[in-house]
Amino acid sequence: MDWLIPYAPFAQMTQFMLLLVTVASTWFLIKGADLLVDGAAGLADRLGIPKVIVGATIVSLGTTSPEAAVSVMAAWEGHSGLALGNAVGSIVADTGLIFGLGCVLTVLPADRFVLRRQGWVKIATGLILAAGCYGLWALQGNAAAIQQPAGFVLLLLLAAYLYVSVTWARQHPEPYASAETTEPASGPSHERSTAVLTGLMAGGLLLVVLSSRFLIGSASELAVRWGLSQVVIAATLVAVGTSLPELVVGMTAIIRGHKELLVGNVIGADILNVLFVIGASAAATDLPIIDPAARIPQIFLYLHLPFMIAMMLLFLGYILVAVRTGHFRRWMGVPLLVLYALYIVLLLALGQAA
Repeated sequence: MDWLIPYAPFAQMTQFMLLLVTVASTWFLIKGADLLVDGAAGLADRLGIPKVIVGATIVSLGTTSPEAAVSVMAAWEGHSGLALGNAVGSIVADTGLIFGLGCVLTVLPADRFVLRRQGWVKIATGLILAAGCYGLWALQGNAAAIQQPAGFVLLLLLAAYLYVSVTWARQHPEPYASAETTEPASGPSHERSTAVLTGLMAGGLLLVVLSSRFLIGSASELAVRWGLSQVVIAATLVAVGTSLPELVVGMTAIIRGHKELLVGNVIGADILNVLFVIGASAAATDLPIIDPAARIPQIFLYLHLPFMIAMMLLFLGYILVAVRTGHFRRWMGVPLLVLYALYIVLLLALGQAA
């Protein structure tokens, strides 16, 4: 997110200032997530739209926009590894860390209507991306690239997905979905006007994005000064940093009693990481699958994509169970968290070997 706030100023700060920025940005991040969740939940109530669909469209579109900007700029500057790795790494973090942690912490509701639609779109987009990348590599070798026309096709599919999501929202059997949700509406958000609720969402999203940037920047600089290697920082703070908005919004949604927002945000963010983030990056310029400038040029093929495929297949199995039971079981989060931990360990090991 260098287009928002460059990392350079953090290197000029004293350690006390870095600690102050870290604490303050954490507070603003939590506050922004509160506003975003309250605004999204209230807007869903006022417009009669299920919260899971709001999470899968409006909220996820907002939280993935900074990733799209980063990836487009990276692609323009010739760093395709960052553009593709950012999107696929976010999918791994969204499904493995955020959804996995959410499952372990609480029983997440499963909206059968949404899982049979947006849930399958999430699985399809991820697996099609993986199949396409491996297919191009098999045919073209190290010269394989996602061409600009493919990027524009993905953006057209993004527009179609958003349009169809609105249509699905109107068809959603809201009373049926509400019967599966036991949490009462929190606070007087449903009494506020649509304009106020939209403003809460926009303001909360801005706070989440900006404070996430400050937090990762200050924490990364502190980690360097405290002796942690760049490899450790890249595989932990920076890797999680791209999905930090989704993580905080998801945990806040659980605390505020709007669990559907976490499920919807994870599903929507993963769809948008393929259609929006990779689509916009490839539309900006051809996107080589193997980055010759990277220290481990094929890490995308033998680490990022395999873990994304594993997460997608696990989530597919969970959908098949959840549409019958009406909820995700808490044990489902354990394999996802184990996979994510293994992913981070391998990132660290490969980085040290490079």
